[in-house]
Amino acid sequence: MLTEALAPQKPYLTEIEYELYRRGKKVRPIMMLLCARMIHGPFAPLPKKVIQGAVSLEMLHVATLIHDDIVDHALLRRGMRSVNAARGTETAVIVGDMQFVQAIRGFVDAIDTQQDMGLVKLVLDTSFKICCGELDELQTDPAWDTETLLARYMETIERKTAVLFGLACESGISLAGGRTGDTRRGGFYGRRVGRAFQMMDDLLDFVESDASAGKTKGTDLAQRRLSLPVIYAMAELGEDHAVTRIMRGASYTVEELGEGVDAVMRTAGFARAYVDARNQALEAVEHLRPFPHNRYRSALEEIALHVVNRGF
Repeated sequence: MLTEALAPQKPYLTEIEYELYRRGKKVRPIMMLLCARMIHGPFAPLPKKVIQGAVSLEMLHVATLIHDDIVDHALLRRGMRSVNAARGTETAVIVGDMQFVQAIRGFVDAIDTQQDMGLVKLVLDTSFKICCGELDELQTDPAWDTETLLARYMETIERKTAVLFGLACESGISLAGGRTGDTRRGGFYGRRVGRAFQMMDDLLDFVESDASAGKTKGTDLAQRRLSLPVIYAMAELGEDHAVTRIMRGASYTVEELGEGVDAVMRTAGFARAYVDARNQALEAVEHLRPFPHNRYRSALEEIALHVVNRGF
């Protein structure tokens, strides 16, 4: 169905965009389908609108990736050239916008009951919040005090990352005919998984090096991008430490950056960030308790825990 959804764009897409879809792990659509199955049961086929919604969700996610790479001036994505690196910023902006529009059109096409009408507003609200999160991140000043930075960080990851996970789970339950209370619980679960996912990405930036993906240790620090372990490190190490100075605009050498990365990893805040991520995952699992105990719920529980176990 993804191939069908991309067909109207065929004259404008290159192998770069198709490969971007192929290489994705499809975590959010998988969570959406599992949530739908958890409610719908294992035997009857899922309504077609659920599958269509999952496809649209992946298109929405790819749109955010294309726009993220433009904002970050990223040259690589999933081990290959990013859309903006391959085709230029102007084209990448329009291609990303096209994914957004096609995703929303797909959700609209999935509607066939009065209850589904609320889904359109949910999708639009989610898209708006994602844009707000992107702008919040750009407008964050590392010179702010760390308490303010922490509050801004939590608000930003909620909008930029968590809401899309929440949309996946909430819409999956809704399209499968779930009750309002169940859809809300699904959203709570999804958003907490999304928060944990982003917090773990922040931590893995300091412990993983993946040349094929164009990543090196400490990219967030090098690019002065606020992340949870960095904020905790700034609070712990103080104003005069190299980590805080780098984040607030001081020039640095490769050696100083490496020392800064090591310093962040040695702080108590690094472990604290992991505890925060794990607590979010455990809270996510708790929100699944009222649902039927079946293999789909078990799979969702495993996803939440895998998010915080990967790489550690």
